[in-house]
Amino acid sequence: MNCIKPTLALVIFSLLSSLQLFGQHVADNHKKNEVHEEKHFRCSLTMDHTYIGTETARGISYHAVPAVGFDAEYWFTGKWGLGLHNDMELVTYVIHKGEELLHERNTPLLVTMDGLWKPYKHFVFLIGPGVELEEEETLFVVRGGLEYEIELSSHWDIAPTVFYDTRLHAFDTFSIGIGIGKRF
Repeated sequence: MNCIKPTLALVIFSLLSSLQLFGQHVADNHKKNEVHEEKHFRCSLTMDHTYIGTETARGISYHAVPAVGFDAEYWFTGKWGLGLHNDMELVTYVIHKGEELLHERNTPLLVTMDGLWKPYKHFVFLIGPGVELEEEETLFVVRGGLEYEIELSSHWDIAPTVFYDTRLHAFDTFSIGIGIGKRF
């Protein structure tokens, strides 16, 4: 019995002293805040296929034109931003209406200034004016589109895209592509 009291006291003392050790742990919130810091600039390289409709005697046929692009965006908040989107179509193509040649485009450069809105998590809607620059003719453009940003590590992302471009008083196109982006 004399042996039980010192053993019981030692066990109780050990349990109570270990509780003090838990109290000494301090979470390092500083590193967590660095990882989740808001990055305002985003740049991406894109690869697209632009589908262009041509009216022939048999109906409308669509041609896929490869394009590459560079996008630069500034996000004011997590939901609103402004983007400069540049696409260069890599081939020469012609637009027909029946037998009539409407437009011949020799590797045009499309530049748009778009308003960006991220209403829910990874979805980005964009709309804005722009121009399509080409040797013979410059066309004014209105672009609308949707991106879905898939976040990777270290502020990198992959973004599938769908755009619809209206070249005023000329023709319309739609594009499907993918971009690889980085936030700064």
